Amino acid sequence: MRRGKRGPQQRRSQGPWIVDDDLWAVIEPLLPVRERPAGTPGRKPFDDRKALCGILFVLYTGIPWQWLPQELGFGCGMTCWRRLRDWYEVGVWQDLHEVLLAELRRTDRLDLERAVVDSTHLRALRGGPKPVGAR
Repeated sequence: MRRGKRGPQQRRSQGPWIVDDDLWAVIEPLLPVRERPAGTPGRKPFDDRKALCGILFVLYTGIPWQWLPQELGFGCGMTCWRRLRDWYEVGVWQDLHEVLLAELRRTDRLDLERAVVDSTHLRALRGGPKPVGAR
């Protein structure tokens, strides 16, 4: 049974680290598929959705990875950290950023008035006025 759209207040009561079904439908196709041959011994890989929630929880709260509470069901902090690293290396985060921006543009919800542009300042090696010496 699928629930109706939740309002912002309901979504916040769950915590911003909980990934709802609609967002998961966007994210899941971007994640790399880990193939595991049949009959391979050992544990099955931890669920990607739960790992993502663990990543978001740590990034939102600022706690150290090793302090991720097991009671939340997001797995081990080191597993979440490795998944974050692996997804970064294959470009998942960049792809997700581009997909979400495209969706905001498509629905005309991208407000560039609230955008922040970062810059880098470089020292001019031979140009620019010389500072006045102290008197």
